[in-house]
Amino acid sequence: MKKVCFIFSKILFAFFIASIAIVMTINSNLGLSPWDVLHQGISKVSNITIGQASIGIGLLVVFVSMFLGVKIGLATILNVVMIGYFIDFIMYYNLIPICTRLHTGIIMMLIGIMLLSFATYLYLSCGMGCGPRDGLMVALTKRTKLHVGLIRGIMELSVMTIGYFLGGFVGIGTVITAIGVAYFIKIIFKVFKYDVKATEHLSIKDGLIWIKKSIKY
Repeated sequence: MKKVCFIFSKILFAFFIASIAIVMTINSNLGLSPWDVLHQGISKVSNITIGQASIGIGLLVVFVSMFLGVKIGLATILNVVMIGYFIDFIMYYNLIPICTRLHTGIIMMLIGIMLLSFATYLYLSCGMGCGPRDGLMVALTKRTKLHVGLIRGIMELSVMTIGYFLGGFVGIGTVITAIGVAYFIKIIFKVFKYDVKATEHLSIKDGLIWIKKSIKY
C-alpha cells in the first residue's frame, strides 16, 4: 500500500511541478512555449481555457500514440486531466506573477524549462504510463531511432507553427523553450541515467493488477 501511495504521490507531484513550469513560461511574458502557443490558439478560436485546450489536445495525442504502439497507462490519463486542471487553478488564483521586465522574464522561463524537464523525468520513471506528449515522443524515438532530443525539438517546432496560425502568441521565449526543453530533457535524462528507449510502462489493465497485488501484500 505504501508503495502505491508513494508512486502516485510522485506522479501527482510531477504533474503539479509541470503545471507550475508551464505557467512560468506563460507568465514570463516573452512568448508562449510551443505547446501553449497551440493551446492558446485553440482557446481563441473555440472560446475555452488554455487548460481545457491542453486536455483536448492531450486526448488527441493519446489516440495517435495508441496507433504507434504506446501503452496507455493510469499516469497517461491522469496527465491529460490533472495538468490541464492544475494550469487553470494556478492561473485563476494568480499564484505565479507575470513578469514585466526582460531579465526577470528570461530567468523565469529558464527555471520553468528546467522544472518541466525534471517533471518529465519524474513521472516517466514511475513506469505507470507516459504523458500524452511524452508518449508520442517515446514512440517516435523508438520508431525513427533518432535521438530523443531531436525528436522533442521537431515536435515543439511543429506544434508552434500550427498554434501561430491559430493566433497563439509567439515570441523570443517560444524559440528559447522549443530549443531549451529538448536540451534540458537530454541533460536531465543523462544525469539520472534514464534511457527513454528502454522504457516499459504498465498499461491501464496491468497497472490496476499491480495496484491490487501491492495493496494485498
